[in-house]
Amino acid sequence: MMAVPHAIMTDANIAALIDHTLLRPDATAADVVRLCAEAREFGFAAVCVNPCRAKLAAAELDGCGVNVCTVVGFPLGANATEAKVFETRLALDQGAREIDMVINIGELKGKNEDAVSADIRAVVEAAHAKSAIVKAILETALLHDTEKAAACRIAQLAGADFVKTSTGFGPGGATVEDVALLRRAVGPHMGVKASGGIRTLEDLKKMVAAGASRIGASASVRIMQEVTAQAKAGVPA
Repeated sequence: MMAVPHAIMTDANIAALIDHTLLRPDATAADVVRLCAEAREFGFAAVCVNPCRAKLAAAELDGCGVNVCTVVGFPLGANATEAKVFETRLALDQGAREIDMVINIGELKGKNEDAVSADIRAVVEAAHAKSAIVKAILETALLHDTEKAAACRIAQLAGADFVKTSTGFGPGGATVEDVALLRRAVGPHMGVKASGGIRTLEDLKKMVAAGASRIGASASVRIMQEVTAQAKAGVPA
Protein backbone atom coordinates (compact mmCIF):
# COMPACT_ATOMS: atom_id res chain seq x y z
CA MET A 1 0.00 0.00 0.00
CA MET A 2 2.96 2.29 -0.44
CA ALA A 3 2.38 5.58 -2.21
CA VAL A 4 2.90 6.08 -5.91
CA PRO A 5 6.49 7.27 -6.48
CA HIS A 6 6.57 10.98 -7.18
CA ALA A 7 8.48 10.53 -10.43
CA ILE A 8 5.78 8.42 -12.12
CA MET A 9 2.64 10.24 -11.04
CA THR A 10 0.00 10.57 -13.76
CA ASP A 11 -3.48 12.05 -13.87
CA ALA A 12 -5.04 8.63 -13.32
CA ASN A 13 -2.95 7.52 -10.40
CA ILE A 14 -3.16 10.89 -8.69
CA ALA A 15 -6.95 10.59 -8.84
CA ALA A 16 -6.72 7.00 -7.58
CA LEU A 17 -5.00 8.26 -4.41
CA ILE A 18 -7.87 10.55 -3.43
CA ASP A 19 -10.89 10.05 -1.20
CA HIS A 20 -13.19 12.84 -2.47
CA THR A 21 -14.60 14.07 0.82
CA LEU A 22 -17.74 15.84 1.96
CA LEU A 23 -18.31 15.63 5.72
CA ARG A 24 -19.84 19.04 6.39
CA PRO A 25 -22.89 18.76 8.65
CA ASP A 26 -24.86 20.99 6.30
CA ALA A 27 -24.19 18.90 3.17
CA THR A 28 -27.43 18.22 1.30
CA ALA A 29 -28.44 15.23 -0.80
CA ALA A 30 -27.83 17.38 -3.90
CA ASP A 31 -24.30 18.10 -2.68
CA VAL A 32 -23.63 14.37 -2.34
CA VAL A 33 -25.01 13.67 -5.82
CA ARG A 34 -22.64 16.33 -7.18
CA LEU A 35 -19.73 14.82 -5.21
CA CYS A 36 -20.42 11.42 -6.73
CA ALA A 37 -20.63 12.84 -10.25
CA GLU A 38 -17.21 14.45 -9.75
CA ALA A 39 -15.82 11.17 -8.41
CA ARG A 40 -17.05 9.31 -11.50
CA GLU A 41 -15.59 11.99 -13.79
CA PHE A 42 -12.12 11.95 -12.30
CA GLY A 43 -11.91 8.32 -11.14
CA PHE A 44 -11.23 9.00 -7.48
CA ALA A 45 -10.56 6.06 -5.17
CA ALA A 46 -13.64 6.75 -3.07
CA VAL A 47 -16.09 9.32 -1.87
CA CYS A 48 -16.10 9.87 1.89
CA VAL A 49 -19.49 10.92 3.22
CA ASN A 50 -21.40 11.04 6.47
CA PRO A 51 -23.25 7.82 7.40
CA CYS A 52 -26.69 9.20 6.55
CA ARG A 53 -25.49 9.67 2.95
CA ALA A 54 -23.85 6.25 2.43
CA LYS A 55 -26.92 4.68 0.81
CA LEU A 56 -27.34 7.61 -1.58
CA ALA A 57 -23.66 7.58 -2.53
CA ALA A 58 -23.73 3.82 -3.13
CA ALA A 59 -26.69 4.20 -5.49
CA GLU A 60 -25.01 7.06 -7.36
CA LEU A 61 -21.73 5.15 -7.76
CA ASP A 62 -23.09 1.69 -8.46
CA GLY A 63 -20.92 -0.15 -10.97
CA CYS A 64 -18.47 2.70 -11.65
CA GLY A 65 -15.52 1.46 -9.58
CA VAL A 66 -15.48 4.30 -7.05
CA ASN A 67 -15.87 3.06 -3.46
CA VAL A 68 -18.13 4.54 -0.83
CA CYS A 69 -16.35 5.39 2.40
CA THR A 70 -18.15 6.54 5.51
CA VAL A 71 -17.11 7.58 8.98
CA VAL A 72 -17.73 5.80 12.28
CA GLY A 73 -17.48 7.24 15.79
CA PHE A 74 -17.02 10.59 14.09
CA PRO A 75 -15.58 13.06 14.87
CA LEU A 76 -14.66 12.48 18.54
CA GLY A 77 -14.09 8.73 18.75
CA ALA A 78 -15.67 8.63 22.21
CA ASN A 79 -18.70 6.52 21.25
CA ALA A 80 -19.20 3.13 22.85
CA THR A 81 -17.59 0.34 20.87
CA GLU A 82 -20.98 -1.31 20.43
CA ALA A 83 -22.27 1.87 18.77
CA LYS A 84 -19.28 1.95 16.42
CA VAL A 85 -19.89 -1.67 15.44
CA PHE A 86 -23.57 -0.96 14.81
CA GLU A 87 -22.68 2.07 12.67
CA THR A 88 -20.21 -0.05 10.73
CA ARG A 89 -22.67 -2.85 10.00
CA LEU A 90 -25.38 -0.42 8.99
CA ALA A 91 -23.03 1.43 6.66
CA LEU A 92 -21.92 -1.81 5.03
CA ASP A 93 -25.53 -2.90 4.56
CA GLN A 94 -26.13 0.43 2.81
CA GLY A 95 -23.24 0.00 0.39
CA ALA A 96 -20.13 1.40 2.08
CA ARG A 97 -16.91 -0.49 1.36
CA GLU A 98 -14.50 1.60 3.41
CA ILE A 99 -14.88 2.59 7.05
CA ASP A 100 -12.92 5.50 8.54
CA MET A 101 -13.26 5.09 12.30
CA VAL A 102 -12.03 7.47 14.98
CA ILE A 103 -10.10 5.63 17.68
CA ASN A 104 -10.83 6.21 21.36
CA ILE A 105 -8.41 9.09 21.86
CA GLY A 106 -9.08 9.49 25.57
CA GLU A 107 -8.26 5.84 26.25
CA LEU A 108 -5.06 6.17 24.24
CA LYS A 109 -3.97 9.23 26.20
CA GLY A 110 -4.87 7.40 29.40
CA LYS A 111 -2.56 4.56 28.32
CA ASN A 112 -5.39 2.03 28.22
CA GLU A 113 -4.06 0.29 25.14
CA ASP A 114 -6.25 -2.78 25.60
CA ALA A 115 -9.39 -0.64 25.33
CA VAL A 116 -8.09 1.13 22.22
CA SER A 117 -7.19 -2.18 20.62
CA ALA A 118 -10.53 -3.82 21.44
CA ASP A 119 -12.41 -0.83 20.02
CA ILE A 120 -10.53 -0.95 16.72
CA ARG A 121 -10.60 -4.74 16.47
CA ALA A 122 -14.38 -4.87 16.91
CA VAL A 123 -14.90 -2.50 13.98
CA VAL A 124 -12.28 -4.32 11.90
CA GLU A 125 -13.97 -7.67 12.46
CA ALA A 126 -17.35 -6.28 11.44
CA ALA A 127 -15.89 -4.64 8.33
CA HIS A 128 -13.66 -7.50 7.24
CA ALA A 129 -16.59 -9.90 7.51
CA LYS A 130 -18.09 -7.96 4.58
CA SER A 131 -14.74 -7.55 2.73
CA ALA A 132 -14.56 -3.86 3.63
CA ILE A 133 -11.46 -2.01 4.79
CA VAL A 134 -10.90 0.08 7.91
CA LYS A 135 -8.89 3.25 8.31
CA ALA A 136 -8.17 4.14 11.95
CA ILE A 137 -8.27 7.91 12.46
CA LEU A 138 -5.75 8.95 15.10
CA GLU A 139 -6.43 12.72 15.28
CA THR A 140 -2.71 13.39 15.37
CA ALA A 141 -3.08 17.04 16.40
CA LEU A 142 -4.23 15.83 19.83
CA LEU A 143 -1.30 13.43 20.31
CA HIS A 144 2.39 13.71 21.00
CA ASP A 145 4.80 11.66 18.92
CA THR A 146 5.04 8.73 21.33
CA GLU A 147 1.25 8.46 21.36
CA LYS A 148 1.11 8.62 17.56
CA ALA A 149 3.56 5.74 17.30
CA ALA A 150 1.67 3.75 19.93
CA ALA A 151 -1.62 4.33 18.10
CA CYS A 152 -0.06 3.06 14.87
CA ARG A 153 1.20 -0.09 16.57
CA ILE A 154 -2.17 -0.73 18.21
CA ALA A 155 -4.12 -0.16 14.99
CA GLN A 156 -1.81 -2.42 13.03
CA LEU A 157 -2.03 -5.24 15.55
CA ALA A 158 -5.82 -4.83 15.70
CA GLY A 159 -6.02 -5.47 11.96
CA ALA A 160 -6.78 -2.01 10.58
CA ASP A 161 -5.86 -1.55 6.92
CA PHE A 162 -4.80 2.11 7.21
CA VAL A 163 -3.92 4.67 9.80
CA LYS A 164 -5.28 8.14 9.06
CA THR A 165 -4.04 11.43 10.42
CA SER A 166 -7.12 13.53 11.09
CA THR A 167 -10.87 13.99 11.03
CA GLY A 168 -10.68 17.51 9.64
CA PHE A 169 -12.67 18.65 12.67
CA GLY A 170 -9.84 18.63 15.21
CA PRO A 171 -7.35 21.38 16.06
CA GLY A 172 -5.16 20.59 13.06
CA GLY A 173 -4.88 18.47 9.94
CA ALA A 174 -2.23 16.40 8.24
CA THR A 175 1.40 17.48 8.36
CA VAL A 176 4.33 16.11 6.40
CA GLU A 177 6.07 15.31 9.67
CA ASP A 178 3.13 13.30 10.98
CA VAL A 179 2.69 11.38 7.73
CA ALA A 180 6.38 10.46 7.78
CA LEU A 181 6.10 9.39 11.43
CA LEU A 182 3.06 7.20 10.67
CA ARG A 183 4.80 5.61 7.70
CA ARG A 184 7.87 4.80 9.81
CA ALA A 185 5.66 3.36 12.52
CA VAL A 186 3.61 1.03 10.31
CA GLY A 187 6.25 0.08 7.75
CA PRO A 188 5.77 -0.37 4.01
CA HIS A 189 2.77 -2.70 3.90
CA MET A 190 0.02 -0.79 5.71
CA GLY A 191 -1.89 2.17 4.30
CA VAL A 192 -1.36 5.73 5.53
CA LYS A 193 -4.08 8.28 4.78
CA ALA A 194 -3.28 11.97 5.05
CA SER A 195 -6.36 14.07 5.65
CA GLY A 196 -7.13 17.61 6.73
CA GLY A 197 -5.89 20.79 5.07
CA ILE A 198 -4.72 19.24 1.77
CA ARG A 199 -5.87 21.84 -0.75
CA THR A 200 -3.35 21.90 -3.60
CA LEU A 201 -1.45 19.53 -5.86
CA GLU A 202 1.75 20.57 -4.10
CA ASP A 203 0.21 19.64 -0.74
CA LEU A 204 -0.71 16.22 -2.15
CA LYS A 205 2.78 15.65 -3.58
CA LYS A 206 4.39 16.46 -0.23
CA MET A 207 2.13 14.01 1.59
CA VAL A 208 2.82 11.27 -0.94
CA ALA A 209 6.55 11.89 -0.74
CA ALA A 210 6.32 11.57 3.04
CA GLY A 211 4.62 8.18 2.73
CA ALA A 212 0.88 8.70 2.26
CA SER A 213 -0.86 6.07 0.15
CA ARG A 214 -4.28 7.74 0.29
CA ILE A 215 -5.29 11.40 0.46
CA GLY A 216 -8.51 12.69 1.97
CA ALA A 217 -9.49 16.01 0.43
CA SER A 218 -12.52 18.19 -0.18
CA ALA A 219 -10.48 20.21 -2.71
CA SER A 220 -10.05 17.17 -4.97
CA VAL A 221 -11.51 18.79 -8.08
CA ARG A 222 -9.27 21.82 -7.67
CA ILE A 223 -6.27 19.50 -7.33
CA MET A 224 -7.18 17.66 -10.53
CA GLN A 225 -7.68 20.97 -12.32
CA GLU A 226 -4.11 21.82 -11.32
CA VAL A 227 -2.94 18.49 -12.78
CA THR A 228 -4.71 19.27 -16.06
CA ALA A 229 -3.34 22.81 -16.19
CA GLN A 230 0.20 21.59 -15.58
CA ALA A 231 -0.16 18.92 -18.25
CA LYS A 232 -1.31 21.53 -20.77
CA ALA A 233 1.67 23.65 -19.85
CA GLY A 234 4.00 20.69 -20.33
CA VAL A 235 4.85 20.43 -16.65
CA PRO A 236 5.11 16.79 -15.49
CA ALA A 237 2.72 15.83 -12.68
